[in-house]
Amino acid sequence: MSLDAPERGAYADLIRRALAEDVGEGDVTTAATVPAAARARGTLLAKAALVVAGLDLAIEAFRQLDPDVVVEVRWGDGAHVEPHDAIAHVTGTARAMLTAERTALNVLQRLSGIATLTDQFVVASGDRITVLDTRKTTPGWRALEKYAVRCGGGANHRQRLDDGVLIKDNHKRLAGGIAAAVKAARAGSRGLPVEVEVENLEELDQALAAGATRVLLDNFTTYDIRLAMQRIAGRATVEISGGVTLARMAELATTGAQFVSVGALTHSAPSADISFEMEPA
Repeated sequence: MSLDAPERGAYADLIRRALAEDVGEGDVTTAATVPAAARARGTLLAKAALVVAGLDLAIEAFRQLDPDVVVEVRWGDGAHVEPHDAIAHVTGTARAMLTAERTALNVLQRLSGIATLTDQFVVASGDRITVLDTRKTTPGWRALEKYAVRCGGGANHRQRLDDGVLIKDNHKRLAGGIAAAVKAARAGSRGLPVEVEVENLEELDQALAAGATRVLLDNFTTYDIRLAMQRIAGRATVEISGGVTLARMAELATTGAQFVSVGALTHSAPSADISFEMEPA
């Protein structure tokens, strides 16, 4: 997988701002210690097993400071790599590469961390249920973080609030209950699917009676999920959310629900362990 040209262009400014934030008025250490004419070859090196994501953005950081940098990609986005695998080799002006190093690694480590955690959830599910992300993303980074989820084998829930109707607890209270919320949503949603978050079996019955085509079972026990599936009996697609951990994935995948959404994929993924090792070229 890789970002296409329009996506890279859209985030060129993000990389530009990240570099400006890191560099300030200049990389004084590199300017003082490395000759201006020096060239180097660097290797983006996996230090642990991981799934690659964000390589195009890392390369963009190097290219913004050295447009003539030469990159040899060994493992692209979506690839599973092992410790000590070279993800890519970068050859160019030594000063530019040193200055861009931290920005490049920050992006690559963050997105690869999301992809790696997503892959762990997908593997734990045995591919018997679709693993979804949520809108619990870093402001300004949503498209990138959701792209990383796809690199890890997961799928995206709503990108934005205009992608679909999801009636949650506050909507229900402010609309006057589940039936009123669903009725209003179906009338004003322009044909978008209507999903209702339910917190217990009583709310599930109300949502089904109101004509919800998709329900989100929020913080249900596995036992109650199975009861809910019996009541739904194919009348709506089902998403599980809340309290979802790697340890629960195997059993959740056997419930018959179609989807499981995991906020931790984007809000709690640890950064992947990747280094940038340089030598004179």
